[in-house]
Amino acid sequence: MRRTLRLLAGVKPARYLEAGNPTGLTGVYTHNSPRSTLLYLYNTTLDKLKAAPESSLYRQSIEALTKHRMAIVAAAEPPGYKEWQERASNILKENPDGFKVQSEAATDGAKAQIVKRGNGVYLIRTDPPKKDERYEEWDGEVDEGGELEGLRTEAERQDLELLFTRTPVEISKKIQWEPEPQITADQVEEIEQKIGAGLIEEVVQMAESELKLVDVMLQSKPWEELEEKPAEGQWTYFDRTSA
Repeated sequence: MRRTLRLLAGVKPARYLEAGNPTGLTGVYTHNSPRSTLLYLYNTTLDKLKAAPESSLYRQSIEALTKHRMAIVAAAEPPGYKEWQERASNILKENPDGFKVQSEAATDGAKAQIVKRGNGVYLIRTDPPKKDERYEEWDGEVDEGGELEGLRTEAERQDLELLFTRTPVEISKKIQWEPEPQITADQVEEIEQKIGAGLIEEVVQMAESELKLVDVMLQSKPWEELEEKPAEGQWTYFDRTSA
């Protein structure tokens, strides 16, 4: 019922979900690019898991689950994706200095970072936060009163020259980056049914949590031997025995 309401409320005429629309879950809104986000999170998780030993049961289970879900998401290729991929590759070739791995570039006033994960290359875009003057604090500037009358000294004239002298500002080249085509509402529903973990927004949240958990597991190293050996029978469950 919740998925049906979300589809009816947030679908454009071309059967695309509109980002920002309610999903039926409190505080969860329609994701703007779930496919590319999930592929990036899954590839990052697989890269981090390489630091764990192959014999670790945790690594084996998470790798299998992540690869399974990543294959489902990758199979849902949005319409016009190949054409967009060619245009995006041309932009990268024409602007080699603007896009560098682990470096930032200006794209329409936002910051973008090209990151390689597995066999894919992802553009991580960070929009500048919007400032609200109502919440800006006083900068502590002291009111010095009105301007002094009369002639200025030589030191005061130098300060005024620095104040009104214009210095050339280097304008960075802006790159017109075309957003990745979005998957259709039917493809979203298909992904949700195959993964079976709720809405695709919930799947994204789960992938983010799993990625954070990898760092915790790598730090705690649960696959290593315990410093204190468990007592005999400590991990044996109680079994019902017949008299």
